[in-house]
Amino acid sequence: MTTLTRAALVVVAVLVLLLALLWVFQRRLVYLPDRGPVPPAASVIPGARDVSFTTSDGLRLAAWYVPGHRDVTVLVLGGNAGNRLHRAELALALSAYGLPVLLMDYRGYGGNPGTPTEEGLHLDALAARQFIDGPRVVYFGESLGAAVATRLALERPPAGLVLRSPFTDLADAGQANYPFLPVRALLRDRFPVVPDIGRVRAPVVVAYGTGDTIVPPRLSRAVAEAAGAKEVRIAGAGHNDLVMLNGRELITAVADLADRAS
Repeated sequence: MTTLTRAALVVVAVLVLLLALLWVFQRRLVYLPDRGPVPPAASVIPGARDVSFTTSDGLRLAAWYVPGHRDVTVLVLGGNAGNRLHRAELALALSAYGLPVLLMDYRGYGGNPGTPTEEGLHLDALAARQFIDGPRVVYFGESLGAAVATRLALERPPAGLVLRSPFTDLADAGQANYPFLPVRALLRDRFPVVPDIGRVRAPVVVAYGTGDTIVPPRLSRAVAEAAGAKEVRIAGAGHNDLVMLNGRELITAVADLADRAS
């Protein structure tokens, strides 16, 4: 065996090992929960309450509920990182419009039991929607949560759907960030948005930052086109900029959709 052949075999072996490790540990790259304790809701948002609900597979999930005088509730379905504490500013901004808000955390997030998976997050979203008393609910899905919200909308149609920084599917977003890996072949969890979004029977708003380097704006625009949605382009904003959490353009778009639902 020549030196060149041996070197090639070593390279192939390393690549196979790397791909195997990515297959086994990929969910640690997809889901980045803050599992730490979350303070009482009222200590962060005046008037908010700590609530909980149980999923169909038996997990008791904690959440925050922010009351409001409007007859439309906003169900916030977060992205792949953090927990409900990190979205308190969003709930505060929405409650300023009188909108009740349910800030939920998925399994494995914010002290909740369980391990996140695509199917698990769907069950969590279903349980959160079941908790809300009333027919008028606007789903607010952030990034990966946009895929969760889209699937929920097919099963439990909302009064309106807001998708913040959505991707077409998780593989497209992953490929944009890891162009040197066969992301689509490796992924276990798919989180499709297109073409499912075309079957949603509710008004849709797609908001995204034009400076987003995590979910490229072209993916969010493709979602908006497939949905026939109103687009809210936030100039220069990155994926995790504060303006994408409680900025005027974003909050006004949610409030306007809630007005239509009323």
